[in-house]
Amino acid sequence: MSRILIIGPAWVGDMVMAQVLFRLLKQQDPDCVIDVMAPAWSGALTDRMPEVPQRIDMPLGHGKLDIGVRRQIGHTLRGRYDQAIVLPNSFKSAFVPFFAAIKKRTGWRGEMRYGLLNDIRSLDKATYPLMIERFAALAMPRESMLPDPLPWPQLSINTHERQKTVQKFSLSVDKPVLALCPGAEFGEAKRWPERHYATVASEVISKGQQVWIFGSANDAAVADKIIALLPENQRATCISLGGKTSLGEAIDLLSLANAVVTNDSGLMHITAALDRPLVAVYGSSSPQFTPPLSKRAAIVRTGIACSPCFKRQCPLQHRDCLEKLEPAQVLNALRKVCA
Repeated sequence: MSRILIIGPAWVGDMVMAQVLFRLLKQQDPDCVIDVMAPAWSGALTDRMPEVPQRIDMPLGHGKLDIGVRRQIGHTLRGRYDQAIVLPNSFKSAFVPFFAAIKKRTGWRGEMRYGLLNDIRSLDKATYPLMIERFAALAMPRESMLPDPLPWPQLSINTHERQKTVQKFSLSVDKPVLALCPGAEFGEAKRWPERHYATVASEVISKGQQVWIFGSANDAAVADKIIALLPENQRATCISLGGKTSLGEAIDLLSLANAVVTNDSGLMHITAALDRPLVAVYGSSSPQFTPPLSKRAAIVRTGIACSPCFKRQCPLQHRDCLEKLEPAQVLNALRKVCA
């Protein structure tokens, strides 16, 4: 029985996509034990991944080097693992497996990590254009072909815990639920305008549905703007959960949605892994790299010449890739994914 330590990503969407790696490892060796070291918030995801029985919280924040702490963590893990797989490409992310003296330390070359990794791979982006393919390749022997199809992420839901969350927020599922995820931690160049979200919300409310708005504390003001843009008689049917739920609670509630409209964000990847009907709005980013991994997803984008630019802020200061993406396109896509 092999024991494998995964150094996990620091972004929600990337952690969801990392489940492809976990599932491949289990397909190759059902008896292997997978532990994931990642930020504490990721427990809401790994707890819903049956392939991961244990997580190890990384106490250092994103971007912090602190070699001393990484050495100390590594020393506490010595003798426990046969292999480490390092998913981030940063130099610092390879220190813990190195200090843990794990015999096989696998990862992409990244920031020149010779010595820290000893099963180091050189990435050919043309061979592996998708993020999930880059994760999946690290589960395979060097130079081997990826399985086709890849096993997509699938999050598990505890229905008892979900019902407790519904009661906690005094929610009802008597009417169909459209979930809106208008945030994007990466930056505003991935955020569809609030007025467009409000138009979509108003349309579905007028047809007898309700709307739940999800997001982090940073998105609470965005949710409030969307509600304020609705006709006054519709506002009570649009509920803001932005900044109110934990990540785990948001996952459980999203699993109840009849459909979801979302920017390219971590919640988009969560929705796909929950197999909910999904419309994903792309602006500065590209579905050619991190698409929603679901057969029930539709992608909408303008495809203008300057998109994708992969910038946090629009370098041309017009955000036309999002401003000119009309609500009618999203509503039409919603009808199709819900048909």
